[in-house]
Amino acid sequence: MKLWEGRFAQATAADADAFNECLSFDRKLYAQDIRGSIAHATMLGECGILTKEESGVICEGLESILRDIESGALAVEGYEDIHSFVETTLVERIGDTGKKLHTARSRNDQVATDFRLYVMDSINRMGDALGNMIEVLLKKAKASLGHIMPGYTHLRKAQPINCAQYFNAYSEMFLRDLERLHDCKARTSVMPLGSGALAGTSYPIDREITRKLLGFERISQNSLDAVSDRDFVAEYIFCLSLISAHLSRLCEDTILYTSTEFGFWEMPDAYSTGSSIMPQKKNPDISELVRGKTGRVYGHLMAILTVIKGIPLAYNKDLQEDKEGLFDAEKTVLDCLTIYANMLDAIGLNFDRMAVAAEEDFTCATDVADYLAKKGLPFRTAHGVTGKLVRYCLDNDTTLDKVPMSVYKEMNALFDEDILRIVKAPHSANERNSVGGSSRTMAREGISSLEERLDALRSKRK
Repeated sequence: MKLWEGRFAQATAADADAFNECLSFDRKLYAQDIRGSIAHATMLGECGILTKEESGVICEGLESILRDIESGALAVEGYEDIHSFVETTLVERIGDTGKKLHTARSRNDQVATDFRLYVMDSINRMGDALGNMIEVLLKKAKASLGHIMPGYTHLRKAQPINCAQYFNAYSEMFLRDLERLHDCKARTSVMPLGSGALAGTSYPIDREITRKLLGFERISQNSLDAVSDRDFVAEYIFCLSLISAHLSRLCEDTILYTSTEFGFWEMPDAYSTGSSIMPQKKNPDISELVRGKTGRVYGHLMAILTVIKGIPLAYNKDLQEDKEGLFDAEKTVLDCLTIYANMLDAIGLNFDRMAVAAEEDFTCATDVADYLAKKGLPFRTAHGVTGKLVRYCLDNDTTLDKVPMSVYKEMNALFDEDILRIVKAPHSANERNSVGGSSRTMAREGISSLEERLDALRSKRK
């Protein structure tokens, strides 16, 4: 049975039914659909549109359907969509009273409400996974506080940094993602129910009752917009896309840092694979897969943006394409966050190799220029002097800490013996005490700040 078949004299063609159905994927909304229907029936009873007895019977019937679906006693199948399935099953169980459930409601505002409820629940799950990832990164940062590594620009060694600052940088990215999810949830938490098909309803409903029962923050203010708005879908997938981008950057670093060329990290065997032909290989497949799945999430973002770009007011069936992409993006990112947090927690850190690398390739050259600038030489001039020193080192196969003082003095009279201490990587990193800098003190403060902000976001959700 179809909820709308009364007007039609001819049955829908089998291929049209198959093309039109969405139960195969929108069955995921069963809990939200039943929750929304219970709230709607309760409101109808409170407003006298249904009797309290009718409202109670409907709610009991819906609760029995929910229990049976979750226990596996009731299979979700055989209907056009989840809404048809729930309503038809309700009528089968309680009789004609079940047919009154759809009073003052359309499938348009019903599905928009269900999907917003689902996305709000999904945001909570994603937030938990992000919080766990940040906790793993903070654990790594705390274990790294006493160590240095090279920082890179253009994938070339640039300056020494504290290892903890490195992990804190990714925590900052994922914390921004968590903040974005929080903002996205606030815009998603707008209740469309009561908008009808597009024009509202003539029944004396009380949307505030339904809003409170469903836990929405606000009620939609325009029924045309409410039933056709899928901005929240695009925004959520955009949030997932940025999470994927940040994960992909971490994947790239993991692939590089666990290579023999870098040797900074050690990939655990439990998260590695081998080669079918080369016995020595230990491949970072998890990182490569997560990096590759980023394109998949981006694709879903482009799909929903394309779907909504040309839809006239109000609801159009194009919007049935809003769910599969979101469901897949959600699962993909949740799976990636979960496995990556587990893998990162198990990765070993080779602090000795990082310390050696931090001393290489003139990473303290900027400190030489700063040394001269602090003594009054214009920085641009100091930069030129330092460049000549680097050239000298290259020509003579030496390093800044091995250059004779006579050469330093020849380059500029402002140099003194203390320059040989300043061109050491640990000194360089720990001198950078500006807020957010690479010193041990700033890295420790960064950890504290991240923990406080993470706790604040979690408390907001409660």
